[in-house]
Amino acid sequence: MTISSSLNAGVSGLAANASRLSTISDNIANSSTYGYKRAEADFHSMVIASGGGSYSAGGVQVTTTRIIDEPGSLATTSNATDLAVRGRGFLPVTSESSVVAGNGENPMFLTTTGSFRTDEDGILKTKSGLVLLGWPADPDGTVPNYPRDTADGLEPVQINVNQFAGEPTTAMSLGVNLPATETDSGGTGDPLTLPIEYFDNLGTSQSITITFTPQLPATAADPSTNTWTMQLTDSANPGTPIGEYTLVFDDTRASGGTLANVTTVSGGAYDDAAGTFTVNVAGGPMTIDIGAIGSGSGLTQLSNSFAPTAIHKDGSPVGNMTSVEVDANGYVVANFDIGISRVVYQIPLVDMPNPNGLESLDAQAYKTSIDSGSFFLWDAGDGPTGDIVGYALEESATDVAGELTDLIQTQRAYSSNAKVIQTVDEMLQETTNIKR
Repeated sequence: MTISSSLNAGVSGLAANASRLSTISDNIANSSTYGYKRAEADFHSMVIASGGGSYSAGGVQVTTTRIIDEPGSLATTSNATDLAVRGRGFLPVTSESSVVAGNGENPMFLTTTGSFRTDEDGILKTKSGLVLLGWPADPDGTVPNYPRDTADGLEPVQINVNQFAGEPTTAMSLGVNLPATETDSGGTGDPLTLPIEYFDNLGTSQSITITFTPQLPATAADPSTNTWTMQLTDSANPGTPIGEYTLVFDDTRASGGTLANVTTVSGGAYDDAAGTFTVNVAGGPMTIDIGAIGSGSGLTQLSNSFAPTAIHKDGSPVGNMTSVEVDANGYVVANFDIGISRVVYQIPLVDMPNPNGLESLDAQAYKTSIDSGSFFLWDAGDGPTGDIVGYALEESATDVAGELTDLIQTQRAYSSNAKVIQTVDEMLQETTNIKR
């Protein structure tokens, strides 16, 4: 019995070291595979209860695991949608076949890195068929609140390179100097006009025309009125004023030329402290800043020149998408040739209690299992997760030098177990020769 147990122990040792050799060969073969997580073989002794002073060899068992939570170093690339997770967490992906099927059921798989590029439909995927998943943003670039304990809200990230975008003008500030000489008895009384372009909700160019009409003194002997009527009209709705205001300027030595009083005739009420009022253009409300009372910014009345010194406004015309990038928080940002950027997707990071319990799939992908625990979708850089790095790929976690060292040890151990079997065979042969 003891000799037989020795034989069985030697056989189990051969099998265990053969399994270890398999993990080593897999690791070395994937030493240049981006995102590869190395496999590891662990040996466990088997103990068989002995009695009567005899000892029976139990042999060895082996378990193989993949060390998924061990990160590789990051390598820089030239592709903006080469993505890698720096720290804890996984990118959500699905299979190309499920997207092509188009049944709306895309199983969520996980990966830590991927070289994603657009296909003929603009879907970001890797050459191995992993499709990047994300939460779609609303047209204004905000991402709704999606449930975090399910993948139901995730969709394949699709980049429409022919997409157009524009931003309506919602705010405008005026820096204009009005000639003080026009409100004294020598003024002509002619109105001064200032057209200003803005963009409506469809990116179409419109204009607000602001007319400044000076109020002249009743007689030549009367002092300057320092008073103007400001009227605003919208080119999208010509003929109908959208606002009218009476402006009175200070002529004291301390505050000469600054606004002293603004009276609202029509349109939104003027805010003395903020220096703003709101008018309704064809596309909606627009806030206009003319300066606070006594501030010296915005509208002024000095000297004899009419000078628009600083006109600022937001909004932009329609532009074409030129590039896409992914920031550290997982926002997929589309850049347009008119100088604006807009969020089109958000890529969350998936985390679970035991990453090493994930089930391994082809192409460095994984899926959740009972051993991994329940998952949660975090904003990248929030909670326990790391951030997302663009222009980067995660290199293989294999240490070739360490694997070669293990290879030598495994070879020696395999040879030693083979020697045990050979010795047992010789001893059994000697036992057989007793009969002779």
